[in-house]
Amino acid sequence: MLVNGVYYRTVWMESSNVCMINQLKLPHFFEIYKSTNHIETANAIKNMIIRGAPAIGAAGAYGVAQACFEAKKENFLVHVKNAVKLIKSTRPTAYDLFYAVERVFKKVEKAKDLEEAKKLSLEEAERIANESVEACKRIGEFGNRLIKSGSKILTHCNAGWLATVDWGTATAPAYFAKRKGKQIFVFVDETRPRCQGSKLTAWELLNEKIPHAIIADNAAGYYMRKGEVDIVITGADRVARNGDVANKIGTYEKAVLAKENGIPFYVAAPLSTFDIKIKSGDQIPIEERAEEEVFYAEGLAESFIEKVRIAPIGSKAKNPAFDITPAKYIKGIITEKGIIKPNEKNILKLFQRK
Repeated sequence: MLVNGVYYRTVWMESSNVCMINQLKLPHFFEIYKSTNHIETANAIKNMIIRGAPAIGAAGAYGVAQACFEAKKENFLVHVKNAVKLIKSTRPTAYDLFYAVERVFKKVEKAKDLEEAKKLSLEEAERIANESVEACKRIGEFGNRLIKSGSKILTHCNAGWLATVDWGTATAPAYFAKRKGKQIFVFVDETRPRCQGSKLTAWELLNEKIPHAIIADNAAGYYMRKGEVDIVITGADRVARNGDVANKIGTYEKAVLAKENGIPFYVAAPLSTFDIKIKSGDQIPIEERAEEEVFYAEGLAESFIEKVRIAPIGSKAKNPAFDITPAKYIKGIITEKGIIKPNEKNILKLFQRK
């Protein structure tokens, strides 16, 4: 991604520090957050300094490598095991986190000593990050085939650069389409309560110079019914073996609306987001976040970010972070291996070919 003409990844490692674009500051301030140990990395994931399934997967992988660099020679594996447990506890829904952390830890377990553990963990974390970039690039290439010049695309939440290491998932096809000279327009759901659409997706599209409009979440149906949406593309935080998908709360509503209005609904996700150990979306744990996210809104007040309460004191709130979209509403899943119909047979084939 280019930010003010400079190339960035969302997350990377410098020495034993994990660096990441601080998403809590966007879109008003661009800052790099530097985590100096695995606990700070875990907190950055939990507090959403970094978010998005592939991005937190890479951050988690780097966090395990950090734990190796922190460890003492004696019983270093115990320290790393505890770090793995902490990092995996931060976000229960996104499967990339578990996939990446476990991959790095398997390398650490095979190390003959701490020095080899440091080397192997860092190499594996870098490999995971690089694989993620390549996978997202391929998703963009395959997804671009679905987009015609003049297409109007609707997306939900942020599944762009910031949710991955680079390129994005749901937005990658739009970025490729733009590079191919296609004229496109993107409807950006604001995505309450954290507003990742209006804060992050819109900021990315501005950087890419792609025409777009931020819309309230409950305006999507209005534009669909008017015939102004040609295709819906969202990301995913976990894909079950039968093709059910967990994604940001509100995705299910968009899929149902798209089906009712005859609009193709696609999910973009790398293989690292697929959890073939679970049969259906009913088995995916759904993260419940704090009531405060619903009670408050935040924005730029002069030169600083201010939080204001928008709900009455004394009210209660419920705040599920994700919902499940059944496979029957999904036209196809765009992966780095191609676009598939969401069913168990096709999904298992992807892993046979991996």
